[in-house]
Amino acid sequence: MSSSFDGLWVVVVNWNGGADGNLRCLRSVLAEGVPPQRVVFVDNASADGSRDAVAAALPGLVHLDNGSNLGFGEGANQGARHALASGARAVAFVNNDLRFTEGDSVLRALCAALDADERLGLVGPRVLFDDGSGRVWCAGGRQDHRQNVSTLLGNGALDGPEWSTTRDVDYVVGCALVASAAALADVGLFDASYFAYMEDVELGLRARRAGWGVRVLGEHAAHHAPSSATGGGYGARRKWMQAVNSVRFLKAHGGAVHWLRFALFDVASLPLLLVLRAPRGEARAVLAKAKGIWDGFRGRRVTADALESGGGWLW
Repeated sequence: MSSSFDGLWVVVVNWNGGADGNLRCLRSVLAEGVPPQRVVFVDNASADGSRDAVAAALPGLVHLDNGSNLGFGEGANQGARHALASGARAVAFVNNDLRFTEGDSVLRALCAALDADERLGLVGPRVLFDDGSGRVWCAGGRQDHRQNVSTLLGNGALDGPEWSTTRDVDYVVGCALVASAAALADVGLFDASYFAYMEDVELGLRARRAGWGVRVLGEHAAHHAPSSATGGGYGARRKWMQAVNSVRFLKAHGGAVHWLRFALFDVASLPLLLVLRAPRGEARAVLAKAKGIWDGFRGRRVTADALESGGGWLW
């Protein structure tokens, strides 16, 4: 019987991610031993030349081009549907600003974990900041209904033994996530209506409720330059999207206690957050978070038009 790695397909979604970043990511995937014909590059109408640069440099990939920005969720789902229709046994979702640790065989190890446990549905590595700082971006996530409804485990901590372990988590972050075909057939793909952010938290919740294991193999690492396409770091567009979708997630899955925690940790803390962040030049991001919470309560959703420069008064 073939291994999951032999049937692994990789999906990379791009929206104005830059030629250099995309090519570095894709070459990292190919260096893991994944054949180019099992790598699906989905472009969401990029306008920065990155789509053409990838097509010229790596024509052997599967290229799916959209006429508009459909969001990470739908772009990833398009790639996954193509992979599953082609017989994939597992699908890896990889952000275009991520690279794997050279020589670590990360994807092969993640697939081996799926093969060793038929009820393991979602798995990922620990993820480090790709800036040479030696700090952890995340070792999986916990759904705690506090700041932003969920928490990236280890975020900002120095890398070390605490994070280089295998642990069950509430969700695997979508920048480096391998899902078994069986789990996806059972619980479905990403909820594309989130557009971007929180769709990985929601997928983890559905998987766990259906009895699938969700796990991080911390002994294997990837490196991530987070949110480069949306301004990176503590940016206004990113904080707005997270806030809109956090409220949407709570509307679907939150109880009274969850709403109370959100009110205390996300809403009531906004004035203090503004005082702390304004001296760093991040006042717009705090205001964008406040606007996102309000927009979420009003039922507004993240859309491509809202993400364009000038699509919001704060960016």
